[in-house]
Amino acid sequence: MPHAQAADGAALHYQVRGSGAPLLLLAGQSNNRRWWNPVLDRFAAAFTTVVPDWRGTGGSDRPDTDTYSIENFARDVVSVLDHAGIERAHVYGTSMGGRVAQRLAADHAARVDRLVLGCTSPGAPHGVERGAAVRKALADPDPDVSRAALLDLMYTPEYVATHPGPFHTLGDPTMPAHARRRHLRASARHDAWGALPRITAPTLVVHGTDDDFNPTANAPLLTERIPGARLVLIPGGRHAYFEEFADEATPPVVDFLNARPDTVR
Repeated sequence: MPHAQAADGAALHYQVRGSGAPLLLLAGQSNNRRWWNPVLDRFAAAFTTVVPDWRGTGGSDRPDTDTYSIENFARDVVSVLDHAGIERAHVYGTSMGGRVAQRLAADHAARVDRLVLGCTSPGAPHGVERGAAVRKALADPDPDVSRAALLDLMYTPEYVATHPGPFHTLGDPTMPAHARRRHLRASARHDAWGALPRITAPTLVVHGTDDDFNPTANAPLLTERIPGARLVLIPGGRHAYFEEFADEATPPVVDFLNARPDTVR
């Protein structure tokens, strides 16, 4: 699989599948390209999908340097597009990937055709942060307890009971501790509020109605802040709505990306 080179020399691994218009798929914090595995075939059937491993994850380099930020992740993505020979792509970012997609669309507007922001936030201080109980559960020193809490935030109990996994949204288990800490810090420092009105790409915001990991209240904030953005809420969806509720969530995204230009504004 190909590797792009970031501005600082870091190797950035990415995967290309499918055919059609290019679609960049951006995963969540401390996760690699496998985040998208359960739904990748659906998108690759309609688009040329480009799915990178963030620095610190998967097959990408894992430098222990101060190069982990949402803005720098966006620059890494530009390096991937350059290496793949793609001038302009649709972008679908979820969770931290949605934060990166915001900066990409605001700071590198010429590279983004249409934008989909899933289960994400404009960041502090204007975004809605997860509750204290959620933060406490995720920080539990017992890894089994924290994993169970994360699994419950991602999926409904019914889905977990009928799907044995693997669950690719629970973090890249190969990440070194320094990369995990730097991903967390980068995501926590995200603040795109001032940049959102600069986004010119037609935008669709998608969120599960039962998302406590990244509260659903962030979705209307993004929709109102980005000119002309549209909102789709997935009833019952938690943070991994795009996987558990793929039958409900994927069609509106594909329809939006394939729609005639005069119908997306």
